[in-house]
Amino acid sequence: MIRAQNVITSKISSGNLSIDVLSLSATDGLNPTNLELIPRFVFWCAPEFLLQGLPSEATGIVDLGHSQLSLPTQLVNQYNFTRKFPICLSPSKNSNGVIFIGEEPYVFFPGIDVSKILIYTPLAITSKNVGEFSDPHEYWINVRYIRINGRHVPLNSSYTKIRTKISTINPYIILETSVYNSVTNYFIHEAIAANNTRVNEVAPFQVCFSTATEVGSITRPDMPFVDLMMQSELVFWRIFETNLMVPVNNDTACLGFLDGGINQKYGIIVGGYQLEDNFVQFDVEKLRLGFTSSLLLKETSCDSFNFTSTGI
Repeated sequence: MIRAQNVITSKISSGNLSIDVLSLSATDGLNPTNLELIPRFVFWCAPEFLLQGLPSEATGIVDLGHSQLSLPTQLVNQYNFTRKFPICLSPSKNSNGVIFIGEEPYVFFPGIDVSKILIYTPLAITSKNVGEFSDPHEYWINVRYIRINGRHVPLNSSYTKIRTKISTINPYIILETSVYNSVTNYFIHEAIAANNTRVNEVAPFQVCFSTATEVGSITRPDMPFVDLMMQSELVFWRIFETNLMVPVNNDTACLGFLDGGINQKYGIIVGGYQLEDNFVQFDVEKLRLGFTSSLLLKETSCDSFNFTSTGI
């Protein structure tokens, strides 16, 4: 008997370790090849109430951490793969994202090998015991500073670098309070200067703008973009409007940043909305994170991998 946890709601219950056969689609990076069977896949079996708080279609949670029982680790151990896995999340429940385990290429329609356009920054791993339980096995990077529309955002002088977690659990970017205040104030200034109209906040968001006259474009010139600056001026993760502004009704969109409070462990937590249609590779072998900006700018997307046919 073990303790199982829903990491989204933090609910905990007893559960059992089980072993079964897992089937996964194999690929050569361009096309599907065959169905692979993992004969002794270990997983947790927990009470159904732990699914509360997950999307209605969800039947469980996949562990993508670096523990011995995570999906990547079990596949690496059984197939001697390189310890790396990329994820590419689709923004729609009606389309498929993709997770790869192992080496490139990663080719998306119309023939774009995303591994060729990755930008890399050092990756750190957190795994420490806290009492009876362990923290989630976290992946994080260092952000030196933040730019909005190419301009340096002044932050608290204590932030010589900002520890930044990559999370598929949190739906939106969460910022420590002082970072949140600096970034949102600067964003508001830039957005209003470009003739955007601020409107009342819509929970859980505090910074919202009218979209009543918006005609729709993935890079509207009048909405700011955000850069997470890393180890040099040439290494940055640019976040465009599609991953910044969350439509909340027919004529309002809100900045998808939340205030995490003054005691947040990380200065920045990059959430799932910001990861959508961005390709992110966790290279645990070389301890580096590879990433792109929005694949839409390359005229492809996370649901454009060839899942079914034998030719791309």
